[in-house]
Amino acid sequence: MLNIGALASGRGSNFQAIIDSIESGFLKAKIAVLISDNPEAYALQRAKKHGVETLVLHPKDFHDRDSYYSRIAKEFKTRNTGLVVLAGFMRVVGKSLTREFHNKIMNIHPAILPSFPGLHGQKQAVDYGVKISGCTVHFVDEGVDTGPVIIQAAVPAYHDDTEESLSERILTQEHKIFPLAIRLFSEGRLNVEGRKVVIKGIREDVFIINPPLLSP
Repeated sequence: MLNIGALASGRGSNFQAIIDSIESGFLKAKIAVLISDNPEAYALQRAKKHGVETLVLHPKDFHDRDSYYSRIAKEFKTRNTGLVVLAGFMRVVGKSLTREFHNKIMNIHPAILPSFPGLHGQKQAVDYGVKISGCTVHFVDEGVDTGPVIIQAAVPAYHDDTEESLSERILTQEHKIFPLAIRLFSEGRLNVEGRKVVIKGIREDVFIINPPLLSP
C-alpha cells in the first residue's frame, strides 16, 4: 500500500478529495502524515477528523530554507512515504526535499501549464481573457510549476467570469484528477521520460481531454 505524505497551507479541499478517494476504495493508499506551515490551516482539522497524523513546521523556526525542507524530508522518510502531495501548499519546495523525492512529489495547479504558473492562476486567466482554462497535476521539480505534466483537465472560461467563479469550476476538476494521478502512480503506470510523463495502457487523446473516473 502506498504511503502518502501531504503538505498543505490552507483549507485543504484537495486534501479532503484524496481522503475521500481512499475511504471510498478508489485509492489503495494511506496518508501517513499531513505537515503544514500554518497552525491555523483548516486542512489540519480535516486530517484530525479522519485520524491522520498532523505536524506543524514553520520556516521561521529553522535556521534556513534548506534545513526546513531537510526536516520535512526526514519526517516523510521516517514514515516510509512513497509519494508526497502538495495539497494547497503555498511555498516553493526546496532542493533538500526534491532531491530526496525525485519524481515522487505531485502538485495540482489551477491552470493549464505552462500557462499562468505561480500564484493566482485563475485570476491570470481571467485577466488575460482566455477561452479555455483548467488544471494540471504535475511532478514537482526545483522551479515554480515547471515539472513534468501528468494529467490536465480543461474547463471553459466565460467573458463574465470572476476569479472566484472560474476557481469554483476548476476546483471540481481538481478534485477528480488529483486522486486519479495518485492512483496511476500507485499502480506503477507513470513513466517519466525527460519532460514527458507516459501513462501506461491509456489512450492519451481521450484520457487527458476528458479524464475518466476509474471505478474502485
